Amino acid sequence: MNFGQAIIEAIESLNANKTRSGLTILGIVIGVAAVIAMLAVGNGAQNTITGSISGLGSNLLFVFRGNFTEEVRNPEYLTQADADAISDPFQAPSVAMVAPVINSNLEVTFSGEKTTPTINGVTPSYQQVRNMTLAEGEFINEEHILGLASVAVIGTDVADTLFGHRDGLIGETIRIEGQPFRIIGVLESVGGSAFGSEDNVVNIPITTAQTRLIRRASDRVDSILVQAASADSVSQATEEISEILRYRHRTKLGADDFTVFSQQDFVKTAQTITNVLTIFLGGIAGISLLVGGIGIMNIMLVSVTERTKEIGLRKALGARRKDILIQFLTESSLLSLLGGVIGIGLGWLIAFIVGKIAAASNTQLNPVVGLDAILLATLFSTAVGLFFGIYPANRAASLQPVEALRHE
Repeated sequence: MNFGQAIIEAIESLNANKTRSGLTILGIVIGVAAVIAMLAVGNGAQNTITGSISGLGSNLLFVFRGNFTEEVRNPEYLTQADADAISDPFQAPSVAMVAPVINSNLEVTFSGEKTTPTINGVTPSYQQVRNMTLAEGEFINEEHILGLASVAVIGTDVADTLFGHRDGLIGETIRIEGQPFRIIGVLESVGGSAFGSEDNVVNIPITTAQTRLIRRASDRVDSILVQAASADSVSQATEEISEILRYRHRTKLGADDFTVFSQQDFVKTAQTITNVLTIFLGGIAGISLLVGGIGIMNIMLVSVTERTKEIGLRKALGARRKDILIQFLTESSLLSLLGGVIGIGLGWLIAFIVGKIAAASNTQLNPVVGLDAILLATLFSTAVGLFFGIYPANRAASLQPVEALRHE
């Protein structure tokens, strides 16, 4: 029996039991569709997260208090003086710009509406360091810093929650913890990042925040954002920042009491997390493929029992053990392959619908159905058919002609 004859006979056999074959294929369809959809959503989430982080700039560095790899007792707080030292071109020639930040989650209200965004106390350099774009208005300037001005630049999430729209908000007054702040700018929407939603923020002058809202001891800051002179000088800038803080914090002989992160560090961390999530989701979806495979084995065993006489007659007429084995393996593989092809289409449709739902709810998620996922699902579904078809096929091929012909 050649391969073409095996396929023709398999199609005829499956066509003779349409309902049973259809229900068997359905198990594989659901399994493959689930794998395709889960991998697509995982890839889309990874692209969204890494894209948001990368969009902040390839030469951006973040300095935090504490050592994230070693335990350090009583780490010193970062201060404005630390930021000034890092911005000194003689001490750190690879640093282009520095932006100290203090932040907290505080209640913001307007005309009965309220929300609790991240309140950032920032300097004018924060806009350039974070690569921010304004939809309207202006950003905080030196006059606002020196005058402890009650002004705010808000994100689009805050605008949507408090006002229901994003346009024409310049001059409106919001209250942060009951204190009035005049809106002078609205940021362009950028979505989420390693620090949560970058649209659910309110930026105010750092001096105003320190004196009226986010009280900190002395000139303490929560983090320092640093823009390296170029993407190629990130490593050098990191070393210069580390040397400055080691000297200022007197940690040259011990472990650093600070941590310097680059954009690439955040991207790698985000990719690791999303890869684990994608594999986890794909693994759960793969369980349904195994269930579909068990269904194929069950149906093929039933088919062997029903066709025992046919098998005996074939063997009596000269069919070899290999011919019977190929016939039943072809049937099981064809079942899983058909289910895989239909499942790929269904999985793509599910991913497309998820993307549309995300877009309708203003969520930045674009599921990506990659060629690797399609090949993986196709090969895996075919392998499932072969694997779960081996036992029924071997059982059919092992039947003795005389016993098979006597079977009632």
